[in-house]
Amino acid sequence: MTQPAEILNQLANDGLLRSLRTLDSAPGVTITRGGRQLLNFPPNDYLGLAGHPALAAALIDGVRHYGAGATAPRLVCGSHPPHQQLEKLLAEAKQTEAALTFSSGFAVAIGAIPAIVGKGDVIMLDKLSHACLVDAARLSGATLRVFPHNDLRKLRRLLAGVRARSAGARVLVATEAVFSMDGDVCPLRELVDLTEQHDALLWLDEAHAVGVMGGQGMGLAEAEGLQGRIAFQMGTFSKALGLAGGYLAAPRGWIDLLVNRARSFIYSTAPPPALAHAVIVAVELVRSAEGLRLRQRLGENIRLFRNSLGMDEVRSTPIQAISLGSNDAALAASATLEQDGLWVPAIRYPTVPRGTARLRVSLSAAHPPAAIHRLAAALCPLSPRHPIH
Repeated sequence: MTQPAEILNQLANDGLLRSLRTLDSAPGVTITRGGRQLLNFPPNDYLGLAGHPALAAALIDGVRHYGAGATAPRLVCGSHPPHQQLEKLLAEAKQTEAALTFSSGFAVAIGAIPAIVGKGDVIMLDKLSHACLVDAARLSGATLRVFPHNDLRKLRRLLAGVRARSAGARVLVATEAVFSMDGDVCPLRELVDLTEQHDALLWLDEAHAVGVMGGQGMGLAEAEGLQGRIAFQMGTFSKALGLAGGYLAAPRGWIDLLVNRARSFIYSTAPPPALAHAVIVAVELVRSAEGLRLRQRLGENIRLFRNSLGMDEVRSTPIQAISLGSNDAALAASATLEQDGLWVPAIRYPTVPRGTARLRVSLSAAHPPAAIHRLAAALCPLSPRHPIH
């Protein structure tokens, strides 16, 4: 029997060993770790809301009104007014009939997808879909088909083949609005048309799009005016909203079914009502004039970063990936940047495919221009040989 030490040694030899590194400060644009100050570029806090005083005040106010914890699952005695108020707000913001909140984005997928499809059904995933979608698809028992990243021709053939064999099978197509490790965007309008043509349901993970895209910051579906044509809009509160948790916005019948069938919802203690209270404030802030100003500032920072490296401005998302290929190259580049006072993580398999290790830069509206100039100057030696996606 292989022992843990042997597995860990192999991971180390392959450049894949990971360990926890604790921050000595609150998260933000500047962090302290190991006694050193670093400019922080890996977080998903795209609007800088994790440190926003309104969210801190809302959490404190929520604890005063509702206590520190929910004490039980929602179906027992853990459902509190802020949970229901938040779900009503999300349904309105995402232009759906209903919404349901979970403890995390992973819990959304792992609970909802196996409740939507099962044996005899088919789920089709973009090859670069997040691990939560992959694991949920496998757990569901449905037939799993993976199509190359954003390859609509292959997806069309897969859908046509399924419908030729089984006109009545439930088919779920799952993808991401903004892909978390590459920062590119799915061809949403074409996907909506294609799934409608083949009577398939579309699952859109908007985790990295909400707060960043759309007139009110509600994501790619809002930006494209397609919210009413997408069956399942998944998202999280842990990226641009600066807090924690996940949600699914969908037609009322599906949400009612998930209340009865989604195991990660049924058998988990509800998220603290104080957290739901604070998320309401975050959603309202994102949809406000202040949220619009933050998105505009984020867009300026993205353009500044890419222009500083001589790149085009096509990539409009805050996720900027610098391809390095090997694990050793990515780790070495990350270590060099850290010595220069910049924290940019090396991303390796299994988070990304083998041979595609990279640095993942995550930009925020909170980053001052001087910080972006400093990062770009440190990355310039890499960019001619290692393209930024």
